[in-house]
Amino acid sequence: MIAIIDYGMGNLHSVSMAVERLGYEAVVTSDPQRIMSASGAILPGVGAFGDAMDNLNATGLTETVRDYAATGKPLLGICLGMQLLFAESEEHGAHQGLNLLPGRVVRFQGSYKIPHMGWNKLEFKQSNPLFRELEEGHVYFVHSFHALPEVASDLLAVTDYYQPVTAIVGRGNVYGMQFHPEKSGSVGMRLLGNFLSLCEVGAGQEAAL
Repeated sequence: MIAIIDYGMGNLHSVSMAVERLGYEAVVTSDPQRIMSASGAILPGVGAFGDAMDNLNATGLTETVRDYAATGKPLLGICLGMQLLFAESEEHGAHQGLNLLPGRVVRFQGSYKIPHMGWNKLEFKQSNPLFRELEEGHVYFVHSFHALPEVASDLLAVTDYYQPVTAIVGRGNVYGMQFHPEKSGSVGMRLLGNFLSLCEVGAGQEAAL
């Protein structure tokens, strides 16, 4: 079972439907016990960083997400959910994040159009199970802020928007995608499917213990 974490700011339905289309059971939930028992968890997000962290803190889900990450089971942040994985953001003031990945989230600076919206091509920076049987392709972005990971090995893929922009991050069992894989055609669905395969592997190992 894949837990879609509901903290009041996610594109929950589209993510849940995408998981089910790939043949997995998806449960939209804010129940810590159901989240902790899942074989994989997805943290979606749409909106402002500070509001999202306020909601996570108010519902007690901040510690649940951190505890889930500590289990070693796969966790995926999508769009704002990816940004929440980092230590801090400067969106509408300074805000502390989940601090699962070192780094910060900053606003795009330049005379180009903001938000960054539309289809951009991924560039893989290193090999990773997320990229199994997948060639670099285009995915769909909508964001005005972008993440700056502190550790180079956490950066799995970038895209180009007048500068290299963090597109996919990962450390151990914790992953993040700045774009919306569920809205990104075959490339996005393959990435999501590869993440779900990692959840399946983890569930099998857990069952064998």
